[in-house]
Amino acid sequence: MEMTFEQAWIEHDYNPFIVFDNEGKVKSLNQEAQYLLGEVSTKEIFQITQTYANHTYGFKTTAIDLIYGSYKFYAITVGYLDEAQIGIKLYKVAAKKFTNIEEYGDSVNIYALLDLCISAAATRCNSKFAKEFDPTFPDVRVKIESFTKLLDKIYQSYKDNDTITTRLALTTGEYIKFNDKKYPIFSITFKAEQRDSSLEKLIEENALKSNCIVRFQKEMTVISSALVSA
Repeated sequence: MEMTFEQAWIEHDYNPFIVFDNEGKVKSLNQEAQYLLGEVSTKEIFQITQTYANHTYGFKTTAIDLIYGSYKFYAITVGYLDEAQIGIKLYKVAAKKFTNIEEYGDSVNIYALLDLCISAAATRCNSKFAKEFDPTFPDVRVKIESFTKLLDKIYQSYKDNDTITTRLALTTGEYIKFNDKKYPIFSITFKAEQRDSSLEKLIEENALKSNCIVRFQKEMTVISSALVSA
Protein backbone atom coordinates (compact mmCIF):
# COMPACT_ATOMS: atom_id res chain seq x y z
CA MET A 1 0.00 0.00 0.00
CA GLU A 2 1.32 3.41 -0.96
CA MET A 3 2.11 5.75 1.92
CA THR A 4 0.12 8.90 2.49
CA PHE A 5 2.03 12.18 2.55
CA GLU A 6 1.88 12.26 6.37
CA GLN A 7 3.15 8.67 6.64
CA ALA A 8 6.03 9.36 4.25
CA TRP A 9 6.94 12.48 6.23
CA ILE A 10 7.18 10.48 9.47
CA GLU A 11 9.10 7.69 7.74
CA HIS A 12 11.81 10.13 6.61
CA ASP A 13 11.91 12.23 9.77
CA TYR A 14 15.35 12.99 11.19
CA ASN A 15 14.04 11.93 14.61
CA PRO A 16 13.05 8.39 15.73
CA PHE A 17 9.30 7.73 16.04
CA ILE A 18 7.84 4.52 17.54
CA VAL A 19 4.29 3.32 18.29
CA PHE A 20 3.83 0.49 20.83
CA ASP A 21 0.82 -1.61 21.78
CA ASN A 22 -0.17 -1.87 25.45
CA GLU A 23 2.25 -4.78 26.00
CA GLY A 24 5.27 -2.93 24.67
CA LYS A 25 5.42 -4.56 21.25
CA VAL A 26 6.30 -2.29 18.33
CA LYS A 27 3.34 -1.61 16.05
CA SER A 28 5.12 0.82 13.73
CA LEU A 29 8.34 2.80 13.53
CA ASN A 30 10.19 4.99 11.07
CA GLN A 31 13.59 4.23 9.53
CA GLU A 32 15.50 6.36 12.05
CA ALA A 33 13.89 4.38 14.89
CA GLN A 34 15.09 1.15 13.27
CA TYR A 35 18.67 2.40 13.58
CA LEU A 36 18.06 3.48 17.19
CA LEU A 37 16.75 0.04 18.18
CA GLY A 38 20.04 -1.40 16.95
CA GLU A 39 21.70 0.35 19.90
CA VAL A 40 19.08 0.18 22.66
CA SER A 41 16.47 -2.41 23.62
CA THR A 42 12.79 -1.99 22.75
CA LYS A 43 12.00 -2.63 26.42
CA GLU A 44 14.07 0.36 27.57
CA ILE A 45 12.41 2.75 25.11
CA PHE A 46 8.96 1.46 26.13
CA GLN A 47 9.80 2.06 29.79
CA ILE A 48 10.80 5.65 28.99
CA THR A 49 7.54 6.05 27.04
CA GLN A 50 5.45 4.87 30.00
CA THR A 51 7.40 6.94 32.53
CA TYR A 52 6.91 10.24 30.68
CA ALA A 53 3.36 9.71 29.41
CA ASN A 54 0.64 12.14 30.43
CA HIS A 55 -1.52 10.97 33.35
CA THR A 56 -4.58 11.40 31.15
CA TYR A 57 -4.93 10.85 27.41
CA GLY A 58 -3.06 13.32 25.22
CA PHE A 59 0.43 14.43 24.32
CA LYS A 60 3.29 15.55 26.54
CA THR A 61 6.71 16.94 25.57
CA THR A 62 9.53 16.69 28.13
CA ALA A 63 13.04 18.16 27.96
CA ILE A 64 15.35 15.31 28.94
CA ASP A 65 18.93 14.31 28.13
CA LEU A 66 19.16 10.73 26.85
CA ILE A 67 22.14 8.87 25.38
CA TYR A 68 21.85 5.50 23.63
CA GLY A 69 25.06 4.39 21.91
CA SER A 70 25.86 7.01 19.28
CA TYR A 71 22.46 8.71 19.76
CA LYS A 72 21.99 11.75 21.97
CA PHE A 73 18.56 13.33 22.56
CA TYR A 74 17.42 16.54 24.24
CA ALA A 75 13.61 15.98 24.45
CA ILE A 76 10.79 13.48 23.85
CA THR A 77 7.10 13.68 23.02
CA VAL A 78 4.83 10.89 24.27
CA GLY A 79 1.23 10.60 23.13
CA TYR A 80 -1.73 8.25 23.46
CA LEU A 81 -5.47 8.53 22.88
CA ASP A 82 -6.57 5.13 24.25
CA GLU A 83 -5.19 2.06 26.04
CA ALA A 84 -4.42 0.20 22.81
CA GLN A 85 -1.36 2.12 21.67
CA ILE A 86 1.16 4.73 22.76
CA GLY A 87 3.81 6.55 20.74
CA ILE A 88 7.11 8.34 21.36
CA LYS A 89 9.19 10.74 19.31
CA LEU A 90 12.78 11.42 20.40
CA TYR A 91 14.50 14.66 19.37
CA LYS A 92 18.14 14.24 18.34
CA VAL A 93 20.86 16.67 19.30
CA ALA A 94 22.12 18.07 16.00
CA ALA A 95 25.69 17.27 15.10
CA LYS A 96 27.97 20.30 14.76
CA LYS A 97 28.14 21.52 11.18
CA PHE A 98 31.25 23.01 9.60
CA THR A 99 31.49 25.54 6.80
CA ASN A 100 34.93 24.70 5.46
CA ILE A 101 37.40 21.85 5.73
CA GLU A 102 40.06 24.08 7.29
CA GLU A 103 37.91 24.39 10.43
CA TYR A 104 39.08 20.91 11.28
CA GLY A 105 42.65 22.11 11.81
CA ASP A 106 45.98 20.71 10.70
CA SER A 107 46.83 17.35 9.24
CA VAL A 108 48.40 15.00 11.78
CA ASN A 109 49.30 11.34 12.20
CA ILE A 110 46.60 10.26 14.63
CA TYR A 111 48.66 7.29 15.88
CA ALA A 112 51.61 9.54 16.76
CA LEU A 113 49.32 12.04 18.50
CA LEU A 114 47.66 9.33 20.59
CA ASP A 115 51.02 7.80 21.49
CA LEU A 116 52.28 11.24 22.56
CA CYS A 117 49.28 11.78 24.84
CA ILE A 118 49.55 8.26 26.27
CA SER A 119 53.25 8.82 27.03
CA ALA A 120 52.42 12.09 28.81
CA ALA A 121 49.65 10.43 30.81
CA ALA A 122 51.93 7.55 31.77
CA THR A 123 54.31 9.96 33.53
CA ARG A 124 51.50 11.02 35.90
CA CYS A 125 50.11 7.64 36.92
CA ASN A 126 51.01 3.97 37.37
CA SER A 127 48.42 2.66 34.92
CA LYS A 128 49.19 0.29 32.08
CA PHE A 129 47.99 1.46 28.66
CA ALA A 130 46.45 -0.99 26.20
CA LYS A 131 45.91 0.06 22.57
CA GLU A 132 43.42 -1.29 20.02
CA PHE A 133 44.06 0.75 16.88
CA ASP A 134 42.60 0.31 13.41
CA PRO A 135 45.83 0.22 11.33
CA THR A 136 44.39 1.82 8.18
CA PHE A 137 43.87 5.48 9.19
CA PRO A 138 45.25 8.23 6.94
CA ASP A 139 46.55 11.49 8.39
CA VAL A 140 43.59 13.34 9.91
CA ARG A 141 42.83 17.04 10.30
CA VAL A 142 42.41 18.01 13.97
CA LYS A 143 42.85 21.14 16.06
CA ILE A 144 46.01 19.83 17.65
CA GLU A 145 46.15 22.04 20.75
CA SER A 146 42.52 21.60 21.84
CA PHE A 147 42.47 17.92 20.78
CA THR A 148 45.57 17.22 22.86
CA LYS A 149 43.97 18.95 25.86
CA LEU A 150 40.84 16.86 25.32
CA LEU A 151 42.81 13.59 25.39
CA ASP A 152 44.81 14.78 28.38
CA LYS A 153 41.65 15.48 30.43
CA ILE A 154 40.16 12.12 29.50
CA TYR A 155 43.29 10.26 30.59
CA GLN A 156 43.26 12.27 33.84
CA SER A 157 39.76 10.98 34.51
CA TYR A 158 41.09 7.39 34.40
CA LYS A 159 44.39 7.86 36.24
CA ASP A 160 43.44 5.66 39.24
CA ASN A 161 43.02 2.48 37.18
CA ASP A 162 45.38 -0.45 36.74
CA THR A 163 44.77 -0.56 32.97
CA ILE A 164 43.39 2.03 30.54
CA THR A 165 42.35 0.80 27.09
CA THR A 166 42.26 3.14 24.09
CA ARG A 167 40.45 2.02 20.94
CA LEU A 168 40.61 3.89 17.60
CA ALA A 169 38.12 2.85 14.92
CA LEU A 170 35.80 4.00 12.15
CA THR A 171 32.10 4.25 13.02
CA THR A 172 30.31 1.99 10.55
CA GLY A 173 27.53 3.57 8.50
CA GLU A 174 27.84 7.16 9.80
CA TYR A 175 28.95 10.16 7.73
CA ILE A 176 29.01 13.95 7.68
CA LYS A 177 28.14 15.45 4.30
CA PHE A 178 29.79 18.67 3.08
CA ASN A 179 29.74 20.10 -0.47
CA ASP A 180 28.23 16.83 -1.79
CA LYS A 181 31.10 14.80 -0.30
CA LYS A 182 30.69 12.32 2.55
CA TYR A 183 33.22 12.20 5.36
CA PRO A 184 33.27 9.09 7.57
CA ILE A 185 33.09 9.33 11.36
CA PHE A 186 35.89 8.00 13.54
CA SER A 187 35.73 7.36 17.26
CA ILE A 188 38.22 6.97 20.08
CA THR A 189 36.99 4.93 23.03
CA PHE A 190 38.65 5.09 26.45
CA LYS A 191 37.77 2.32 28.90
CA ALA A 192 38.73 1.31 32.42
CA GLU A 193 37.08 0.05 35.60
CA GLN A 194 36.43 3.48 37.11
CA ARG A 195 36.13 7.05 35.86
CA ASP A 196 36.34 10.43 37.60
CA SER A 197 33.09 12.09 36.50
CA SER A 198 34.08 15.46 38.03
CA LEU A 199 36.11 16.20 34.88
CA GLU A 200 33.15 15.79 32.50
CA LYS A 201 32.51 19.53 32.09
CA LEU A 202 36.14 20.24 31.15
CA ILE A 203 36.13 17.29 28.75
CA GLU A 204 32.92 18.54 27.09
CA GLU A 205 34.38 22.05 26.71
CA ASN A 206 37.52 20.72 25.01
CA ALA A 207 35.46 18.37 22.84
CA LEU A 208 33.42 21.32 21.56
CA LYS A 209 36.61 23.24 20.69
CA SER A 210 37.93 20.14 18.91
CA ASN A 211 34.84 19.56 16.70
CA CYS A 212 34.15 16.35 18.63
CA ILE A 213 31.05 14.83 20.16
CA VAL A 214 31.67 13.18 23.54
CA ARG A 215 29.59 10.51 25.30
CA PHE A 216 30.07 9.25 28.83
CA GLN A 217 29.14 5.84 30.15
CA LYS A 218 29.85 4.25 33.51
CA GLU A 219 33.30 2.90 32.63
CA MET A 220 33.79 4.43 29.20
CA THR A 221 34.28 7.74 27.37
CA VAL A 222 33.79 7.95 23.59
CA ILE A 223 34.74 10.90 21.37
CA SER A 224 33.63 11.05 17.72
CA SER A 225 34.52 13.38 14.85
CA ALA A 226 34.59 13.56 11.07
CA LEU A 227 37.55 11.87 9.45
CA VAL A 228 38.76 14.79 7.36
CA SER A 229 42.03 13.75 5.76
CA ALA A 230 44.76 15.94 4.33
